[in-house]
Amino acid sequence: MSNPTAAMIVIGDEILSGRTRDSNMHYLAGQLTEAGIDLKEVRVVGDERGTIIAAVQAMSQAYDYVFTSGGIGPTHDDITADCIAASFDASIDVRDDARAILAEHYAKSGTELNTARLRMARIPEGADLIDNPVSAAPGFRLENVHVMAGVPSVFQAMVASVLPTLTGGAPLISKTLRIERGEGDIAGPLGALAEEYPLLSMGSYPFQKDGKYGAHIVIRGNVEEDIDAALVKLQAAFA
Repeated sequence: MSNPTAAMIVIGDEILSGRTRDSNMHYLAGQLTEAGIDLKEVRVVGDERGTIIAAVQAMSQAYDYVFTSGGIGPTHDDITADCIAASFDASIDVRDDARAILAEHYAKSGTELNTARLRMARIPEGADLIDNPVSAAPGFRLENVHVMAGVPSVFQAMVASVLPTLTGGAPLISKTLRIERGEGDIAGPLGALAEEYPLLSMGSYPFQKDGKYGAHIVIRGNVEEDIDAALVKLQAAFA
């Protein structure tokens, strides 16, 4: 059986403008790979209601799991929660359990739970909360969409909360062979090998350093024996 599939939506004008470098996709990809969940698509969208809703609706229908990052803070441009609710025709309001989490957190530091901070307790009807041990404000899951913060430390903590609740598959194994030949020489044998092993993913990544050139051939799959057999044949082709 094939592994479950996943997609990610990175939300924020600051990502698209280049002001902020996204690291959440890289982190999530690694975690899902270890869990045996295949990340198939990533979209980066701005803080635009229609664009977010369209992406959520399309991806939630196409993949087993969807993960979002960004746009669930206390400011006016944090519109992700409202967009997720609209995507599934769910109502949204301040929820008592989310309010209680924030109230306890801010009481410890003597900080007022004002109207802006209370925005982070607005949760769509029917959603389950995602724990946030870093800054308390919860994420949430609605249907198959997991909504998490954009701040990397908080995102990573939320991913750790979510992963045990997901059904994974066989972890993806990756092995690399360095070949000091041009890709024009590599392409033929590599293409034939890819046809022989259709369940493996094979990629060629060129390098040129210290007067040497060639490519790193990366073979990925779920069955280590098949990967090893393919590597042996590839090595023999360029002995």
